Amino acid sequence: MEILELSQKSAFAPTTIPLPSSKSESNRVLIIDALTEGKNEISNLAEARDTQTMIRLLGKNPPVYDVLDAGTTMRFLTAYAAITNQNKVMTGTARMCQRPIGILVDALREIGAEIHYMNVEGYPPLAIHGLAEQTSDKVKIRGDVSSQYISAMLMIAPILPKGLEIELEGKVGSRTYIEMTLELMAKFGITYSWEENIIKVAHQSYQATEFMVESDWSGASYWFSLLACADSGELFLKGLKEDSLQGDSKIVEIMSHLGIKSTFNKEGVLLEKIPVTGLKEFDFTHCPDLAQTVAVTCAILGQDAKFTGLESLRIKETDRIYALQQELAKFNAEFNEVEPEVFQVIPSVTMPHEVRIHTYDDHRMGMAFMPLLTKTKVLMEDPEVVNKSYPSFWKHCQLAGISCTNHES
Repeated sequence: MEILELSQKSAFAPTTIPLPSSKSESNRVLIIDALTEGKNEISNLAEARDTQTMIRLLGKNPPVYDVLDAGTTMRFLTAYAAITNQNKVMTGTARMCQRPIGILVDALREIGAEIHYMNVEGYPPLAIHGLAEQTSDKVKIRGDVSSQYISAMLMIAPILPKGLEIELEGKVGSRTYIEMTLELMAKFGITYSWEENIIKVAHQSYQATEFMVESDWSGASYWFSLLACADSGELFLKGLKEDSLQGDSKIVEIMSHLGIKSTFNKEGVLLEKIPVTGLKEFDFTHCPDLAQTVAVTCAILGQDAKFTGLESLRIKETDRIYALQQELAKFNAEFNEVEPEVFQVIPSVTMPHEVRIHTYDDHRMGMAFMPLLTKTKVLMEDPEVVNKSYPSFWKHCQLAGISCTNHES
């Protein structure tokens, strides 16, 4: 197994980090572009493996869409293949075929798509046989499982002859990702309404336009965490907007309690250290991808914060709650369920001389635990796991003066 050794470093000279582009924006814009027949001028698409997989599959249009481990690509392309009346097999890695897709398939079937499970009911691989006729213009979708099912249905809604009305059932998680999808659709000429739990999109056409993808706020979160955990330093993150469509821009508010001041200009955002005021509790319902980053930060900084809104973490690239519990324990921190769906970070009180982090085939585990190097030497297993969303991550660590050495183990 490949191991990346990260030397301990607690002070950082002023450094500019050229963040990658947003995977979330890129993958949505690629579907919209395909539904506009590629007449748009799209720039700054993400280098992330998920996005590059989407580009490759849309470009080559093979009979089998193998999405590898890309959840958004699986869900968005399933809806896209159905609405464009294609015969496709949808598959991916072993873990991808353990991630549920039944809610999306049920919604697509309800509007007339013909889709069959090829192995286990409710999970990929799938056989898609198009959508010859729209049989309904209304669907109900649970809002508390994955916003990607909802986004997948929304992006195809304008193309449907009768349009689509989506009723969101129960608690709506990751609401900001649904809002991002709708706002991106609006930038390509689509009108919609969202009143209470009903979203309506009439039949209409996407309008060709120019669009530049913003830098990735999820990727930015690790740099907020690094500086929060450091003794001193200053970082400038390029390409971020204060009025971002991305829900993970919530990291600005969260880290303001954990010792980071954010100052925006037209080029990006400057991060500077300020006193820690404390984060007692936070609801991650609308930004679940930040939970690992913030849990590690709190564990290092001595903050016994409570986290809620983590319901979707168990069906991500790994069971992220279990993974956090295992890895935090390696430096004497805990992540305990103190009430149903309420988790508390119990901070580390003693730090080992080195910590070896298992990454669970999960890109966010590798990046979220990187800031631990501010307190001890870190041995990161399978460092290439970051390629899923941020292939240049370790190079950017070196830009910040972090020593990264590869070993075999």
